[in-house]
Amino acid sequence: MRRAAHQIFDAQPLVFDDPIAVPILGKEYLPEVERTRFKLAKPHSVALRAFLVARSRYAEELLASAVARGVTQYVLLGAGLDTFAHRNSFSGLHVFEVDHPATQQWKRDLLAANNIAIPESLTYVPVDFEHQLLATQLAEAGLDASKPAFFAWLGVVPYLTIEAFRSTLAYIADHPAGSGVVMDYGQPREALPLLERMARDSMSSRVASAGEPFQLFFTPNDMASELRGFHDIEDLGTAELNERYFSNRSDNLRMMGAGGRIVSAWL
Repeated sequence: MRRAAHQIFDAQPLVFDDPIAVPILGKEYLPEVERTRFKLAKPHSVALRAFLVARSRYAEELLASAVARGVTQYVLLGAGLDTFAHRNSFSGLHVFEVDHPATQQWKRDLLAANNIAIPESLTYVPVDFEHQLLATQLAEAGLDASKPAFFAWLGVVPYLTIEAFRSTLAYIADHPAGSGVVMDYGQPREALPLLERMARDSMSSRVASAGEPFQLFFTPNDMASELRGFHDIEDLGTAELNERYFSNRSDNLRMMGAGGRIVSAWL
């Protein structure tokens, strides 16, 4: 919904052009997007939207560089309502969307209801992590583990246990040279200034009440330690992302605070 709101309410040029973000929501969810117009002057709402569109823009820029180096497999871990597969302009790039079966079916129902076709270059990989292994399910879906792949792991890490995070990262690290990963993560509460701690506490309460509590946070040093074995690590915070994507805009779209970061790494 926030990517859709970006298409409708933010000034040109858009940071992230996603012509599928609005159609996929259909009549059921677009009324909520329309309510964004009442939040355009609320800095924290705008800042969260900025983070989400910067995250998608950065991930797809890295994907383009991977494709230029010969990568032909793109894996979205926790794909949600990502729309890249429906905008894929790279000939020969196959997209694997990994998600919980129920979430994936919800997305497919939205696509069908809003007459959005499923491209041949997309393979859905439903994974129930309580009972199935990611490596097994991806292999059965056709991912070639002998060839490089690029992994996008967006909006997922804070909800994981450290064991789940490390096992998935180890699976990615087993791929050939030329593979890469991009993910976002949050800094721990104690690393944040007071007002951000209060905002984090409020958001933590909301996601916990929805049944998906925050569990996992890293400092940049912690994340660098987790990524040992990878190279060309780029870890971006608010200042770097604002300079890269939100300079000289005619609206107030920009990130705030120190909590959210985006990191990429290569094999």
